[in-house]
Amino acid sequence: MALNEATPMRADFHDELERLQQLVDDEGKLVAQALRSATRALVLQDSELAEEVIAFDDVVDLRYLGIEEGVQSLLARQTPVAVDLRLVLAIVHVNLHLERMADLCVTVAKLTRLTDGLAVDAQVVRALGEMGARADEMIAVAMSSFQERDIAAAESLVELDDLIDAANRRLVRRLLERGADPGAREWGMRMIVVSRCLERVGDHAVDIGERTAYLVTGEFREFGDASHPPA
Repeated sequence: MALNEATPMRADFHDELERLQQLVDDEGKLVAQALRSATRALVLQDSELAEEVIAFDDVVDLRYLGIEEGVQSLLARQTPVAVDLRLVLAIVHVNLHLERMADLCVTVAKLTRLTDGLAVDAQVVRALGEMGARADEMIAVAMSSFQERDIAAAESLVELDDLIDAANRRLVRRLLERGADPGAREWGMRMIVVSRCLERVGDHAVDIGERTAYLVTGEFREFGDASHPPA
């Protein structure tokens, strides 16, 4: 009788886990939307769109809090073990990385708004647009690898991240070489922060990939070699 009574509880537990996974997937789509809008606002110097990105962060925050509360409720009612426990932990970490990505998008939008009216370097703006597109691709790969438990896709994020890292270094060098005009310096310094934000989005995507590998294998490992100097 006890076994028969436990079965519906475990079914409810796994239904709730699936619901939380779907909420995380939806959150990933919201963050990708925020990133695309932030990048577009930057490229077009669209202050109104930048304001929309800033306001949209409330939507992501609500989803983040809903997932966090869902995990807390689940743990209060059940004690997951083995693979189920790894999945719960992965959901917690992926949720946090997505929320931080959204915060980075807000920073890009705020910097776009603050540089309204300053002289821009069209080549730098194009390069930042390309970095944003690459970061968007990384979010898609990271979330797909998590949903599909695809370690190969998760590991492919390292190569994509290397491209963003290299682009970030090139942009910083170019911006530091700009002239002594105060307006040019101000815009350049803010764009260095924008470039860093996009680079950090890529880092968070790699972290999600690492969580996917942990979920599948039960062993946590960093994909990159921290001791390896940048090229």
